[in-house]
Amino acid sequence: MIVRVQSMSLLGLDAIPIDIEVDIQPKVKEFEIVGMAGQAVKESVRRIEVAIQNSGFHFPGQRIIVNLAPAGIKKMGTLFDLPIALAILSREDVPDDLSSLMVVGELALDGRLRPIPGALPIAWRAREMGFKKILCPAHNVSEMLAVEQIEIIGVETLTEAYAYISKGIRPSSRSRSPSPGSLNRVETDMSHIKGQKLAKRALEIAAAGGHHILMVGPPGTGKTMLARALGGILPPMSYEEAVETSMVYSVAGLLDDKCPIIESRPFRAPHHTASDVSITGGGNRWIKPGEVSLAHHGVLFLDELPLFRSNVLQALRQPMEEKRITVCRAEGSVVFPANFMLVAAMNPSRTHSDIDTWEPREMQQILQRLSGPFLDRIDLQIQVSRPPLQEIQRKTFEESSETIRQRVTEARNIQRKRFQNLGIYHNAQMHHIHIEEFCSLSPATERFLAMVAEKFMLSVRVYDRILKVARTIADLEAKPAIEEKHVAEALQYRVLDRLWVLS
Repeated sequence: MIVRVQSMSLLGLDAIPIDIEVDIQPKVKEFEIVGMAGQAVKESVRRIEVAIQNSGFHFPGQRIIVNLAPAGIKKMGTLFDLPIALAILSREDVPDDLSSLMVVGELALDGRLRPIPGALPIAWRAREMGFKKILCPAHNVSEMLAVEQIEIIGVETLTEAYAYISKGIRPSSRSRSPSPGSLNRVETDMSHIKGQKLAKRALEIAAAGGHHILMVGPPGTGKTMLARALGGILPPMSYEEAVETSMVYSVAGLLDDKCPIIESRPFRAPHHTASDVSITGGGNRWIKPGEVSLAHHGVLFLDELPLFRSNVLQALRQPMEEKRITVCRAEGSVVFPANFMLVAAMNPSRTHSDIDTWEPREMQQILQRLSGPFLDRIDLQIQVSRPPLQEIQRKTFEESSETIRQRVTEARNIQRKRFQNLGIYHNAQMHHIHIEEFCSLSPATERFLAMVAEKFMLSVRVYDRILKVARTIADLEAKPAIEEKHVAEALQYRVLDRLWVLS
């Protein structure tokens, strides 16, 4: 007799429906899983058998063949433990509504259910397919409750799961409703930072347009503090952004009952010794998102930028430009979202001096290590110098993050209205065709920009990025047209381009 149960498999952020077919015949004892099952799926054979026996059920000493369809897709992970076990237990009396129930879960040897990664995209996909109920581990209920119009049934053990499908007995345990949370809450306020008006202005522009920014300055000037304060001036996340970010964290297995939904923009700060896999994504057993995806709709902060490996920096070029990253492994090719703001910081020299005193040879070595194409993708490059002692001691009022955030939000609203039919949200996402439409200049301003571009030998990519930044500066002033002063201010945030030419 063949028993069918519906389940899901994960490939990146995509949840793929899997039809589990279990055939049990009175022959020599055998338990095999077919249908391009990965190593983790094959290992579930013994785990399922022991879990059934330790839950007080009889495991049939017959031939059991489990087929995971469609057979052309490789299945990875431990999502199929619970549906396979329930199909085996239902071999004699198959419930009528079993085929209409989505079932996922990993079993422990004693029959308890462990939480699974990717619960949120699974629930989202199940609702799209028309499922009305999902049977899952109790620990994943809070996460799945973010998806409306579908009933989530959480169970603690295999015994509870079988009691529900066979007799309709609902489990006594209930998980609480989802509450907004964040794994990366940032507490630094702009008002805590004395001086650094140029750096604060550059961060405001970066936040308003979603631009990448590089801060160059000696140690102790406040670069890290400025980067951590950036989260406080970014606009609030929309519902769509919160769901997209939460899905990435769900697949990475970083959501739990305390933080089932992320509504604060992520702030990720990997160490400079991080490998390219940890930054871009990958893994041995299944493909997991890396730091660039965990920073989706948030901030990726790279301190001591020249100390990062060259292959790591070059791997960032695709997501910085395309806002997504393609991870290719033997298991397959997966596309993860990576719409982050890159905030990088670096010391200008071994002597910890300002840019103005750089040695030409040392300057050239550092710039070549970062590479021109990588620096081209950074919209704002600013110098962060040591503030005068009098400025630090002065008892002056500094603007709070909330005040700056209001201006940033107003500028973002202007951009959202401008791009509402184009599938982009802020100026940093503009392509060349959008720049031609929304960043037109007067003849005098065009001549001014052309003169500067020729003098400093700016690439076409840098030329476009200057226009994007100028468009953001105009939006902060609620000006419909880009003026010459906006372009002039955008040009002063390209400090390394000038040094590249001089070196």
